[in-house]
Amino acid sequence: MLSVALRMLFGDKAKYFGILMGVALASMVITWQGSIFVGLMSRTFAVITDMGDPDIWVMDEKVAFIDDTKPLQDTALYRVRGIEGVDWAMPLYKGNIRARLADGGIQNCNVFGIDDATLTGGPPAMVEGRLEDLKRADAVIVDEVGATTRLAKPQPDGTRVPLRVGDTLELNDRRAVVVGISRNSRSFQSQPTIYTTYTRAMSFAPRERKMLSFVLVEAKPGQDIQELCNTIAQTTGLAAYTRDQFKWKTVQYFLQNTGIPINFGIAVALGFVIGTVITGFMFYSFTLDNMRYFGTLKAMGASDGKLLLMVLTQALVVGVIGFGLGVGLASLMGNQATRNSPLAFRMPWQLLFAAGSAVAVICTLAAALSMWKVLRLEPAVVFKG
Repeated sequence: MLSVALRMLFGDKAKYFGILMGVALASMVITWQGSIFVGLMSRTFAVITDMGDPDIWVMDEKVAFIDDTKPLQDTALYRVRGIEGVDWAMPLYKGNIRARLADGGIQNCNVFGIDDATLTGGPPAMVEGRLEDLKRADAVIVDEVGATTRLAKPQPDGTRVPLRVGDTLELNDRRAVVVGISRNSRSFQSQPTIYTTYTRAMSFAPRERKMLSFVLVEAKPGQDIQELCNTIAQTTGLAAYTRDQFKWKTVQYFLQNTGIPINFGIAVALGFVIGTVITGFMFYSFTLDNMRYFGTLKAMGASDGKLLLMVLTQALVVGVIGFGLGVGLASLMGNQATRNSPLAFRMPWQLLFAAGSAVAVICTLAAALSMWKVLRLEPAVVFKG
């Protein structure tokens, strides 16, 4: 019976491809929009991802997300270091500092000041130069995207030449020498990222009473990280989050305070509705066209259960093939579109599961509409007309 169902499905090529395209379209739109949404949300905590060393981030308890820095007193670093269970604790400065370009233009940059001795919190990978070169006078490291775009050197003919090792910048009217180019994850704000030592960052930044942005903490081996977070918070009165907790806190801020979820949610919902309408209409039309075959099988003694199994098999086959086509097309488009472009695109397995579940619902609704017609079928239909 299942082979008969497949022959019926593949035999009507026009209806088959129509149903397939409806499922593939819904799958592609849901996966594409979902991947862009996940990619954008991943960029909100790109800084946390790149600084993979620390187990715990310590900050002012009013900090809402990674870019919402509220400076701490320098004594906070020593208070955290004195807590039992802390292996090491290092300072981190994060600020927005203006860079003056060769043509006189101004570009805001994210500047990170990392520990002078250990260089904890440095870039995840180097394209040119070494991280240790930050210990040289006036040294900074610039991220690759920023060096080739917003911080690139303008030329008389209108072209722009990327920054290279040995070039200089002005950060808040102070000289900075580029000693390295790093490869970083793209951030949500897409501003150039500059690394330097903590002490030098203090000279670049406008002077304030408090300059310390975060304390990066590594727990001792065997120490429960969540327990250490609780201890730090109770002892210092500051907020302490694990790496994953701080990522989720950042994502929650953007989910609750921006229109991004609503915009992408509407796009995904439209893809779901359009896919359901197209697939349901085409599948129902396909069932009507083959009603005489279902009637013949019923007249020959096929039970309602077997006929329903045939319809479900047809829906399952179309759903699996359509889902594969849609996801494959979305993945191909995403990989091509994100190559050398600022487009955010990330496709985790959880998104594939969600898209697959949506396609399953679409096919179930389409099959249910057809099954209702099959259940009401009278065998005598084969003798009509």
